[in-house]
Amino acid sequence: MKKFREGFMQVLFMLSALVSIIAVALICIFLFANGVPAIREIGLADFLTGTSWKPEQNIYGILPMIIGSIYVTAGAMLIGVPIGILTALFLVHFCPAGLYRFLKPAVDLLAGIPSIVYGFFGLTVIVPAIRNGLGGSGSSMLAASVVLGIMILPTIINVSESAIRAVPESYYEGSLALGASHERSVFFTVLPAAKSGVFAAVILGVGRAIGETMAVIMVAGNQPRMPAGLFKGVRTLTANIVLEMAYAADLHRGALIATAVVLFVFILIINLSFSLLKRRAKL
Repeated sequence: MKKFREGFMQVLFMLSALVSIIAVALICIFLFANGVPAIREIGLADFLTGTSWKPEQNIYGILPMIIGSIYVTAGAMLIGVPIGILTALFLVHFCPAGLYRFLKPAVDLLAGIPSIVYGFFGLTVIVPAIRNGLGGSGSSMLAASVVLGIMILPTIINVSESAIRAVPESYYEGSLALGASHERSVFFTVLPAAKSGVFAAVILGVGRAIGETMAVIMVAGNQPRMPAGLFKGVRTLTANIVLEMAYAADLHRGALIATAVVLFVFILIINLSFSLLKRRAKL
């Protein structure tokens, strides 16, 4: 009976893994089967480097959206990564137990808030603040970066906290024994020892930021043009797909699916780059 149970669980786990692999494979097949023909018809160079997106004239250039996605994601990481890592360090090594009982559920609550709520917050608070304080319409690259920076905080905080807690206590105690202060021990001994997990947190944060759609649509302005400044409107790859997919047909629809292919490859390259950096950091 025990062997049967073990064999059954082994088959169950294998089937679960196969379902995940098949799901990813089907998504890839759908994207490339529908997107590659459109890229071939438009022309790879024209599609990736074109600066105009005019579906009514069969002009499909996604360079403004690519650059917009890079800028917005980079801005979100500049905001979210330092705050997230420092918050994780505070929760593990500086936070009083009484405060932790309130702060930790608050961080977890941030992870459960729907993206549309973040977008509404950005539309009613961040956009007017930028408009009144810095000028312009307020719907801008800066607004999108701030909203995304807030959205990725719970992911970076939770993963980084787990990585920091996984560092053996002997590292910290050894640093104290050698005469380092509490702060130096945390920042120069514990944090470097947890860099592998922190890298993972950053990767997940990048994936969350670059793949976000609804919140960005509500605050970014969504003009399909080359980014003109921090306080100007911008359109990302995901926003481009969502805004036009409902009424797209024929080549227009294929171009939007091809945009998803580019986004897929883009995220894959980011993950591979971080993996290489992670391997080099271990050497």
